[in-house]
Amino acid sequence: MTAVGLLGGTFDPFHMGHLDLARAARRAMGFDRVILIPSHVPPHRGVPHASAPHRFAMVALAIQDEPGLEVSDVELEDDGPSYTSRTLDRLAARGFDTRSACFIVGADAFRDIRSWKDYPAILDRCHFIVVSRPGWPAPAMRRELPALADRMIDAPCPPRSRPGIFLVEAATADVSSTEVRRRAAGGESLEGLVPASVIAHIGRHALYRVPDARAEVEQGAS
Repeated sequence: MTAVGLLGGTFDPFHMGHLDLARAARRAMGFDRVILIPSHVPPHRGVPHASAPHRFAMVALAIQDEPGLEVSDVELEDDGPSYTSRTLDRLAARGFDTRSACFIVGADAFRDIRSWKDYPAILDRCHFIVVSRPGWPAPAMRRELPALADRMIDAPCPPRSRPGIFLVEAATADVSSTEVRRRAAGGESLEGLVPASVIAHIGRHALYRVPDARAEVEQGAS
């Protein structure tokens, strides 16, 4: 059974921090594939500013020259919140062996795992790969979540048969989608914050240049 990395997110927009998460997890865990999954309705955030087609397009553009990375629309089919447990169900319905699933999460997001739908059962359905984010080193999760510490394993190492929580200490870009949207709205440079192909897409479609970019939903992504 070959393990596959899964990285979900709103990707509003996709930025270098997201790319660093995927790269770090793939390198530490030896994944042949990392699948990026844009969410339709993020359960812990507000409605995305950019439409689902635009967000899918930005991910596809960002990873087009990244070996081993691909994008999936599995969550965009779902009208409800994009819960990890529902994503696993949808992947299983497509014939995906969910026993091989390894969800990649930034340490800043994983510290809130107790608020996730179907916790703690979700931890027994797949592996979790927790990657450091600025201010939140992955090893700190043992202190933040002591009840889960006995399930945490330092990477690099291959996934094991029993679902585990693998901690990946790696440098990831100190950037957030909120900051990118703020800069885009003000016409500021996005260089170094998002891949060049994403900068071009944002400019081409004038994303985030109005208070509510959802008004552009009907334009789609090309």
